[in-house]
Amino acid sequence: MAYDEGLAARLRELLADEWGLTDRRMFGGLAVLVEGNIAVGVWGDELIVRADPAQEELLGVEPGVRPFDVTGRPMRGWFLVAPDACAEDEDLRRWVDRGLGYARTLPPR
Repeated sequence: MAYDEGLAARLRELLADEWGLTDRRMFGGLAVLVEGNIAVGVWGDELIVRADPAQEELLGVEPGVRPFDVTGRPMRGWFLVAPDACAEDEDLRRWVDRGLGYARTLPPR
C-alpha cells in the first residue's frame, strides 16, 4: 500500500527541528522513530499515532480516530487519525506531540 506523500511531507516539515528522530519505510507506510520506538507515521492516507495504552478509551472517542487494526485485531495504544482530523497544522501538531511524548517515555531499542 502506498502512503500519502503530502501527509508525509507535512510530518517531516513539522519534525525538521526535532532531535533524535529517524524515519523509515515500514509496513507499506512511513514510521517516525524515537530511539528505535515508533512514535507516529503515515499509513495510506491516515496518520498513525502511538499513545499511552491507558488513554485508549479517551482517544478512541475523538472524531476521526480509530484503533489501528489493519490485521483485524486492534493493537493496544495505536491509533489511526483520519485525514480530516489532522488537516489543520495545529491538529497535526497535537497528534504528533502525543505520539512523540509517549515514545520518549519508552526505553531505547
